[in-house]
Amino acid sequence: MKAVVVSGVSSGIGEGAARELCRRGYKVYGTVRRAEDGERLQKELGDAFTPLHLDVTDAAAVAAAASQVRQDLGGAGLFGLINNAGIADPGPLTAISPDSLRRHFEVNVVGVLHMVQAFLPLLRAASGQRPGRIVNISSIAGRLAYPFMGAYAASKHALEALSDSLRRELLIYGVDVVVIQPGTIGTPILDKAAHLASSFSDSDYQPTLRFLDMSNDKRMAMPVAVVTRRIVDALTLDRPRTRYVIPNERFRLWLIPRCLPDRWLDRIIDRMLGFERIRAALKR
Repeated sequence: MKAVVVSGVSSGIGEGAARELCRRGYKVYGTVRRAEDGERLQKELGDAFTPLHLDVTDAAAVAAAASQVRQDLGGAGLFGLINNAGIADPGPLTAISPDSLRRHFEVNVVGVLHMVQAFLPLLRAASGQRPGRIVNISSIAGRLAYPFMGAYAASKHALEALSDSLRRELLIYGVDVVVIQPGTIGTPILDKAAHLASSFSDSDYQPTLRFLDMSNDKRMAMPVAVVTRRIVDALTLDRPRTRYVIPNERFRLWLIPRCLPDRWLDRIIDRMLGFERIRAALKR
């Protein structure tokens, strides 16, 4: 049975990936921060799933989990490592706590490095088959940075660079690195934006934050299954792409923003968010 480690399986993309891989006959080790989440998934998925209770920012806990998996596999290697654990806590960069920015990098970037360093020996040890693969769950925010998502976008931009360097360094082992870049997905992470208006009520951006319609993001959100299909492709295809982008609207929300000159896109965002009214009010 091929074995895969998936981080952040308590909900969303991670849980969807764990369920799909178990359904396809893989042995899945999934990281959870709360023991009750691991117990729930183990009960629902059976012997195909084993929870690993850890926080990816804790290098010692990650190393201990890798030792547990190594012992359990009895000398066999890992077919894949899916780095999905991540956070997204929106807010204006001029008003968020610097600790919030640090936390994004600790979870979304340093946590990935912890997982890669701990599990790489098992990815190299896949006997009788190709070396294992690493799949990093990034975001379209790894290429595009919009207002109020600066901390998240900065961490995902860093993850993109980390992934490129890793892919090229790991050529010596034959361990490939594939990046998945989803747009808005229907996961609990969307609820994080609900606090924007109240948390930054003293911010100059309050007039815009008060009227941001987060329900529209939920309406346009894609199901988790569209990402899990790409994760399976990244793990199993003979020649996977280095990146799989999954935008909500490829033309309007991906191609156009990436092709427009920066100043043009700035002006479009300025108008969409009504910043002209804020500038006028600040001059009074």
